[in-house]
Amino acid sequence: YYLLFVFPGCRLLAVELISSNTQPVVQEFQSVELSCIIKSTVTPDPRIEWKKIRDGETSYVFFDNKMQGDFATRAEILSRTSLVIKNTTRMDTATYRCEVAAPSDTKSIDEINIQLTVQVKPMTPRCTVPKAVPVGKSASLHCHENEGFPKSTYSWYRNSEPLSPDTKAKPHNSSYTLNPATGTLVFHAVHKGDTGRYFCIATNDAGFAKCEEQEMEVYDLNIGGIIGGVLVVLAVLVLITFGICCAYRRGYFANGKESGESYKTPAKPDGVNYIRTDDEGDFRHKSSFVI
Repeated sequence: YYLLFVFPGCRLLAVELISSNTQPVVQEFQSVELSCIIKSTVTPDPRIEWKKIRDGETSYVFFDNKMQGDFATRAEILSRTSLVIKNTTRMDTATYRCEVAAPSDTKSIDEINIQLTVQVKPMTPRCTVPKAVPVGKSASLHCHENEGFPKSTYSWYRNSEPLSPDTKAKPHNSSYTLNPATGTLVFHAVHKGDTGRYFCIATNDAGFAKCEEQEMEVYDLNIGGIIGGVLVVLAVLVLITFGICCAYRRGYFANGKESGESYKTPAKPDGVNYIRTDDEGDFRHKSSFVI
């Protein structure tokens, strides 16, 4: 802040900045001008600086009459003070500060902030659609992408016809909930009319993107067939069990007897004792051994 005293007949000498647009919006890869205009100054050659403020960090864009960093190849100063950024990227979304120092002015410094928004088109969203769902069951379809800026909203289509999130505009007998912010489409109880080809479109201020169509089939549950299948399985199990029981009764699973006599370890002859010694080898005869 500056305290300026103005005496009668004296002119206030203060540098003052204005901008034709303090909140420019541009699509990614296009050029944009950040307007900074010196409205008044008596300093013939004021010092110009541009700074970028993003995520709480401040860096130089234009300093000491030179572009800094990656701006050196894709930015320039226009009309002495305005900044032109070519081939903008999503990382250029930030606050830019134009600062002018005019030593000859009573108020020698002024600055102006410009909020730049770079819009990014959505990428092709990832869509998940169940292939087959039985009648009366619930089904969830999902659609999402995270590249677009600002954030995308989502719309679903069945057989190229839009599905409205408005309850009153839903087709007859259709029971679903559509959340445009998350891209989730939930059928609470599907019916045959919900069969079709589904796709999703992600949209924001910069454009839109669509995922490929995917088929969802809604089929009837064959209760009679299921019961019949269960009965067949049970019958097969009963037959197998019966066959095993019969085989046991007829002795097919009995243990076979050995055809020869069981091997027995030969008994030692009477009067013979074997004693192991270290000096005589593995065995020696006691003196009582008789041939």
